[in-house]
Amino acid sequence: MTALPTAPGPIGIFDSGYGGLTILHGIRQLLPQYDYLYLGDNARAPYGSRSFDVVYEFTRQAVAKLFEMGCHLVILGCNTASAKALRSIQQIDLPKLDPQRRVLGIIRPTAEAIGSLTKTRHVGILATEGTIRSESYTLEIHKLFPDIKVSGVACPFWVPLVEYNEGDSPGADYFVKKRIDQLMARDGDIDAVILGCTHYPLLMPKIAKYVPAGVRIVAQGDYVAASLASYLARHAELERRCTRGAGVRYLTTESPERFRETASVFLHERIEAENVPLGN
Repeated sequence: MTALPTAPGPIGIFDSGYGGLTILHGIRQLLPQYDYLYLGDNARAPYGSRSFDVVYEFTRQAVAKLFEMGCHLVILGCNTASAKALRSIQQIDLPKLDPQRRVLGIIRPTAEAIGSLTKTRHVGILATEGTIRSESYTLEIHKLFPDIKVSGVACPFWVPLVEYNEGDSPGADYFVKKRIDQLMARDGDIDAVILGCTHYPLLMPKIAKYVPAGVRIVAQGDYVAASLASYLARHAELERRCTRGAGVRYLTTESPERFRETASVFLHERIEAENVPLGN
């Protein structure tokens, strides 16, 4: 195994595709002083319908790559990777790669926040098929708040709507309304809905249009950012290994040109990207 760099480095953020850019945006809004290294495994996306074993292997490769590139802390800015790979990486791989490095997910911070965001104690989840099937949100929420009832609905067409920049189209209304109606039909007492996919905040105008009045829409970016700030404050030794140059570098396993074009939909700014291989 190649020795990992020991010098301070950027905070790594990994996603199977583009959705983690909404997590990066939220983090940079709160913590702009740090350097960030974003890696999207766009060539093998989407992860949502892949098996636990495949998601774990792909995510493990990405984490190892970010470690090799100097990151001491990696955020899995992907709900599927957080649901299917985080625990295995923390328990199996970190002790072998470097016990001093850390990998964090994005489900736990949202679960921690939800207790103060619901009054009825009925919560809904809108997410990909893989995240819903894993029941990760239900499990995490029930660890903290056993009294909360959780209902989830998979939204298979929402990610393509975002990535093909069709989120504002009239056709998007049908797919957004259908899944929200389905969720509310399962439990009419829901008063908080978690957007359990990092793409979904880009559909916020449509989601807000069809979610019943009084129901809170919970996007992950702000809660993940606040959780990270708290984590760094509690772990000074790790925080000192995060460089502070306020820069961002973007990596993709696919075409840098395509990544740049699609990333602009998420970030509303022009960025440059580099290709990096993962796996065999």
